[in-house]
Amino acid sequence: MKKTAIFTGFCLLLACSTMHAGTNPGKPAAHLSKKITVYTTADHTKLRITATDTLHFGDFGQPPETQPCVFVDPTKTFQTMIGIGGALTDASAETYAKLPGSRQKEVMEKYFDVKNGIGYSMARTSIHSCDFSSESYTYVAGKDSTLASFSIAHDLKYRIPFIKKAIAAAGGQLILFASPWSPPAWMKDNNDMLHGGKLLREYNQAWADYFVKFIKAYQAQDIPVWGITVQNEPMAKQKWESCIFTAAEERDFIKYFLGPTLQKAGLADTKLIAWDHNRDLIYQRASTILDDPEAAKYVWGIGFHWYESWTGGGKIFDNVKRVAEAYPATHLLFTEGCTESFNFNTINDWQWGETYGRNMINDFNNGTAGWTDWNILLDETGGPNHVQNLCFAPVHANTNTGELYFVSSYYYIGHFSKFIRPGAKRIISSSSRGQILTTAFLNADGTIAVVVMNQSDEKIPYRLWMTGQAAEIISLPHSIQTLIVE
Repeated sequence: MKKTAIFTGFCLLLACSTMHAGTNPGKPAAHLSKKITVYTTADHTKLRITATDTLHFGDFGQPPETQPCVFVDPTKTFQTMIGIGGALTDASAETYAKLPGSRQKEVMEKYFDVKNGIGYSMARTSIHSCDFSSESYTYVAGKDSTLASFSIAHDLKYRIPFIKKAIAAAGGQLILFASPWSPPAWMKDNNDMLHGGKLLREYNQAWADYFVKFIKAYQAQDIPVWGITVQNEPMAKQKWESCIFTAAEERDFIKYFLGPTLQKAGLADTKLIAWDHNRDLIYQRASTILDDPEAAKYVWGIGFHWYESWTGGGKIFDNVKRVAEAYPATHLLFTEGCTESFNFNTINDWQWGETYGRNMINDFNNGTAGWTDWNILLDETGGPNHVQNLCFAPVHANTNTGELYFVSSYYYIGHFSKFIRPGAKRIISSSSRGQILTTAFLNADGTIAVVVMNQSDEKIPYRLWMTGQAAEIISLPHSIQTLIVE
C-alpha cells in the first residue's frame, strides 16, 4: 500500500447511541447539528491551544480501510477525572517570589484560570523538604520524638503564600495532596535525610503522628489537604531526601500506624495513596498492599511516576492497566513526572511536549483518574535545587530579567487540563494507526473532549465521525488538538 494512500485521511467514529442511565455525568451531543470547535498546538507554527476551526457534520459513508481511524464511543464510560495539575514546591515558590508582580499574576492566571489559562485543578506539595528546596529541613527541632516543637514556620515565607495564591487563582478550590521525601534524620537507620535509609521501627508512630501534625497545620492556614502519599519513591536511594520501604514494610506501616492514626485524628476522609513511584513495580506494590484487607481498607489509590528508563527503552503503560483490571475499586493517580537534566539551550525543543502527550494519553486510557506534573515553575538554571538535580518545568523564569519561558509541555498539558474537567468520564477512543494517539472524555456539562496527537512528520487530513456523518479536519505534523463536540 502506498504511503500517500495510508495518510489520505483520518476518521474519528463517535457512536452516539442512547446511554445507560446513571453511567455518564452528562448527555453526549444527540444531534448532528452540534458544532465541533478545534483547538490546535503545532510545531513550527504560532498555534498554541488556538481555536483553529469551527465545524459541522456532513454525510460520509463507510470509511475505507486505507484511512487511519479513531473510534470513540461515549456510551462506554470508565474512570471519573479527579483533576490535572502540577507540584507547588519550595523551588516553584521561591522562583515565583523573585518575579515582578505582573509576572506573578501571569503565572497564576496561565496555570489556574480556565478561561485565560489551562485550568489546573490539582496540585502536589512536599511534607518538609525535597530535592527541589533550597535546603534540607524538617518541622521539628532536633530529636523531638514527642513532636512538641512541630512548626511549619519555614513554609510561611514562600510556600504557603504561593499555595494560597494558586487556590485563589483556581477559583477558591484546588485539590492538594502532600508527599514526604524522608522522615527526619534521627528517625532513620542511616541518621540522614538523604541517601535512602529506612524508618526505624521505634519511630513508626511518631512518623504517623507527623503526617497528622502537617495536615492540621496546613488546615489552620486555610489550606485543605485532600490526600497524602505514604512515601515518595520508596524504592530509590537518592542523593537527596529519600527513604526505602519494601512493599511489605509500606503495607504494615499503613495497616498498623498511618491508617489508624489518620482515623483517630478525625482525618479518615484524607485520601491515602500508596507506592508513589514508577510503573515498573506498580503491580507488585499494589497487590502486596491491596490483597491485605486490613491495609487495603485505608488505601484510596495507587500513585505512580514515569521515570522507569531502565526497562528497555519503552514506557510500560500496560502495568498501570494491570492494576486497574485487578483492583477496579482503587484509584490510579499519576503523581510526578518531568524531563530531567535541564539545559536551557534545549528549552524550545518540541520533544518535551510530545513526551507529556504520549504519557498522558496512555495513562488515561489505562485507567488513570488524575495526573500531576512536577514543579510548575523553575528558574533559568532548572532549580533551585539543593543537590543540583536540575530539571525542566512547563514554565521557566529568568529571575534576573523577569522573563517567562513557556515550554511546549505547558501547551500539551493544557490540551487536557483546560478541556477535560473534574467529574468528566473517560469514554472509548481507539486509534487504528500508531502515528495518531487519542483519548476522549465526556464532561459533566455534556460536552465531549477528544484529544488527537499527531506524532508524525506528515500533515494528515482526517474526519471526525459521528454515526455515519463526519467533519473534515487537518492534523498538522507534530501537533496536538482538542476537539470539543457540543
